[in-house]
Amino acid sequence: MQSNIDHTLIQQLLTDARKDGVQKLVVGAVICKNNKFLLIERVLSDFMGGFVEIPSGTVEAGEDLLTALAREVKEETGLLVTAVLEYLRSFDYRSSSGKKTRHFNFLVEVAGSEIKLSPTEHQAYYWVALSDVAFTTLNISEATKEILKTAAQQ
Repeated sequence: MQSNIDHTLIQQLLTDARKDGVQKLVVGAVICKNNKFLLIERVLSDFMGGFVEIPSGTVEAGEDLLTALAREVKEETGLLVTAVLEYLRSFDYRSSSGKKTRHFNFLVEVAGSEIKLSPTEHQAYYWVALSDVAFTTLNISEATKEILKTAAQQ
C-alpha cells in the first residue's frame, strides 16, 4: 500500500489525541469513484444502527492508523486499499461504551469493484454524489457529510 501521509503527521495526530483525553481511536476511509462516495449502512441491531457511514473501525492495540485503515476497509467492504492519498480531518464522539473517541478520516484509492459487506455490521451500500438526493435523505451524520465535502474539494 502506498501512502502520501507523512509519518510526522500521524505522530502529531496521536499526540494531540492523547493530550485531548481521547480513549479510543477510529479510522475512516473515503472512497471515491466517478465523483461518488462509497457509504455503508449499519445493521439496525448495532450501535448507531441505521446510520450511513464511510468504511471505518477501531484501531487495535499496537496497530498503526494506516494498517488499521486498510484492515477495516477490507473487513467491511472486501476492497483492498492500494493508496492513502490524504488525511482529511477528524471528529470526536462518545462510543457505545462512553469512551471519548476520535475518528481520523483519510482519502484512499482501492482495488476491486465488488462490494462484500460483513452482514453482522452492515446491511446496504450506496454510491452517492454530494449532489444526489440520497446525500440529504440517507441517515448520514453531519460530521460524515463534512468529511465528504472536504474530500470533494481535493
